[in-house]
Amino acid sequence: MYYFVIKLQQLKQTRDKIKQHQKKIEQNLEKDRELAKKLLTSGKKDRAKLLLRKKRFQEQLLAKTDNQLENLERLVHDLEFSQVEMQVLDGLKTGNEALKKVQEVLNIDAVEKILDETREAVEKQKEIDDLLSGALTQEDEDDVEAELEALISVTEPAKTLPDVPMEEPEGDVELPEVPSEEPKAPVREKKKLAMEAA
Repeated sequence: MYYFVIKLQQLKQTRDKIKQHQKKIEQNLEKDRELAKKLLTSGKKDRAKLLLRKKRFQEQLLAKTDNQLENLERLVHDLEFSQVEMQVLDGLKTGNEALKKVQEVLNIDAVEKILDETREAVEKQKEIDDLLSGALTQEDEDDVEAELEALISVTEPAKTLPDVPMEEPEGDVELPEVPSEEPKAPVREKKKLAMEAA
């Protein structure tokens, strides 16, 4: 990686040198053009032609350096992008190794064992909570009811209903009088009756 960075820096330095060389050639081209004009005005046509040939050669040289500079720019870009790709690959490699280590620690059997132990611990804690809070199971409730019934039957004497005579009474039996008016229902009863009717 270090070697890669050094080569990239060298490539960028070369690119910068080519740019400086191009600026120098462009300045020379402008100077040569102005000098050729002066030579023509002073009647030195041969020297002006020689200067224009030199100028033409430098223009061709400038076009070649443009192509070289474009190739260098593309190469710098590709190398920088490759550097980013290498960092991404290093990150993926590191992440993959970490994931493998986690998976070694947490295999399926270990996870199932942990879940079973957790479930058992929760059930045990619920039993403890029920015992501490005084909650009874349904079986305990049934036993309590049975014991209560047994106690009631032992402590209270059996209530017997009075004997009903089977024979008809002799003589006139006096019955209570039947009211002639309907009784008035209290307000609560009226509301209840109205709600039932609805």
